[in-house]
Amino acid sequence: MGGVTKIVLAGAYGHGRSHLENLRGLAARGLVELAGVCDVRPVEADRLHGLGTPEQARPDGLAELIERTGAEITILCTPINTHADLAVTALRAGSHLLLEKPPAASLADFERIAAAVGESGLACQVGFQSLGSAAIPALRKRIASGELGEIRGIGVAGAWERPAEYFTRSTWSGRRRLNGQDMADGALTNPFAHAIATALAVAGAEEHGAIDSVELELFHANPIESDDTSAARIRLVNGQVITVAVTLCSTGRTEPYLIVHGSAGTARLTYTTDDLDGTLHPRANLLENLVAHIRTGEELLVPPARTRAFMEFLEAVRLAPDPLPIADEHQRVHADRRELPGIKELTDLSAARLALFSELDVAWAATRELRVAGTPVASYVWRPDLPVTDAPRPYLHPVRTLTGTEVTEFRPADHAHHLGVSLAVADVGAVNFWGGRTFVRDQGPTWLGDHGRQRHDVFTELEDGFREALTWLGPDGTAVAREERTVLARPAGEAWALDFAFTLVVREPLEIRSSACKGRPGAGYGGFFWRAPRDAANLAVFTGEAEGEQDVHGSRSPWLALVSDAWSLVFVQTGPVDPWFVRVSEYPGVGPALAWDRPLAVADTLTRRVVTVVADGRLDRAAAAKLAGAAP
Repeated sequence: MGGVTKIVLAGAYGHGRSHLENLRGLAARGLVELAGVCDVRPVEADRLHGLGTPEQARPDGLAELIERTGAEITILCTPINTHADLAVTALRAGSHLLLEKPPAASLADFERIAAAVGESGLACQVGFQSLGSAAIPALRKRIASGELGEIRGIGVAGAWERPAEYFTRSTWSGRRRLNGQDMADGALTNPFAHAIATALAVAGAEEHGAIDSVELELFHANPIESDDTSAARIRLVNGQVITVAVTLCSTGRTEPYLIVHGSAGTARLTYTTDDLDGTLHPRANLLENLVAHIRTGEELLVPPARTRAFMEFLEAVRLAPDPLPIADEHQRVHADRRELPGIKELTDLSAARLALFSELDVAWAATRELRVAGTPVASYVWRPDLPVTDAPRPYLHPVRTLTGTEVTEFRPADHAHHLGVSLAVADVGAVNFWGGRTFVRDQGPTWLGDHGRQRHDVFTELEDGFREALTWLGPDGTAVAREERTVLARPAGEAWALDFAFTLVVREPLEIRSSACKGRPGAGYGGFFWRAPRDAANLAVFTGEAEGEQDVHGSRSPWLALVSDAWSLVFVQTGPVDPWFVRVSEYPGVGPALAWDRPLAVADTLTRRVVTVVADGRLDRAAAAKLAGAAP
């Protein structure tokens, strides 16, 4: 082949403008000719200034446009969900391909493109411009030389400002799915896709199988479907870790960057400017490289294989639960945009510490708000910062009545391991998931170092709350059990109801025990547990049949009420009814006891559900019974 390379551009609007500008520069040098333009709408002549009068067609006529014009290369810059079909069309029509990032909206679509490339024998260059930077091999050389010492990880930070109109610029903007198709237009997978691809390149982890696992924290401040503020931790099979923290809700624009952390030093690469620790490096033009590859056999810079690991990351994002909303009280809502105060500093801190948002004491990242008819009624802290002796676990605190009165207490002086509302069990297969000292027969409460923790794994959004997967870990980090938890908040007349259900799945048969099982009379605690405020006035407890702590404690009744002058709590067990563990005089606390006075054997699964009606004011037995009857 020789002479000028004919090009077809599919997608002349949006980012297509950058490709038009690049084509002008290369056309002026006599390297390329824009022979055709393919778009869903006509392209105005002024947009094509300096590029002649290329033929035009709609996307469904791309193959014919390539054939008519004799185009050797198609630049594909269309909505993400159209990449696979149009890429395969172009390749089968005999055209090489410059494919805009992200390559596809799913790993399956990417595989379709890769297969078509292999079948056609044609070239495909993926448009990750940063991967054409000489700064990446320069940084990899420093890493390989040992200059930075042992690499601890790579931290990535990106903070941009995007107006509200950015998320309405097209039908697919800010969407995870559209008309049943994957879109993947989120902060991690589109505007900051270069951040992930660059970090993977620096780590030498670009190809198939390089990623071991992906941990995601996806959020949105804007009223969109996808993420605009997110963090990720990528664990590589070689043992390295990459963390990413990005947002589109900052003030102004700062250049995103990555930091390589080594035992002997760090290196910082601003990938948008090719600045490596103050030294600017050249960047190859990917279209020019593709032309040279076709003409002279020059090595292609970004073939699909270099982006396979990125696509595995994108697939993890695609399959993840929908992003969580960030409540308005954590934002500054401007007329034209939304801002998260301090978010730029937070992304910087993430890159410096290799930490996720939830590990940086950020209220909106580690806490979920439950609301009833728009009123916040409870905060769910799912990644708590607690001492190991508390048996760290997700908890609800504060929980409030509809008028705002708090009905939980957190880490009180008398029992620091009481955490509002939580699922706490004294002994699960000899691991303390309650916190505090462990009761030892003939010895009493003893510090044993046997504390476990409940690790949040993933959320699934539900209309009135969420479903959560957790892993219960022993002191050595071994999984003791897995749990699926459902937490809902819904109206209940003039009150509201907290619906808390869980299914515990054990790895192998084990026993659940309370301190009472080990010889401490009356200490049958363990399971769903609610610690109420100590300072409540005139506390009382009753069931439908009994009244007072002495008579209610250990009783089996479908419901129980704990009331004060300011608030009332009506606990309702659905399904199996366990004995009630009750404290009023020593401290106010209530919970069904899984192992009241004898061990509970769990061979496979254990399921329980408690619905708690939270009401303002003091309820009598008749009113409590009525609410209990309506609660399930």
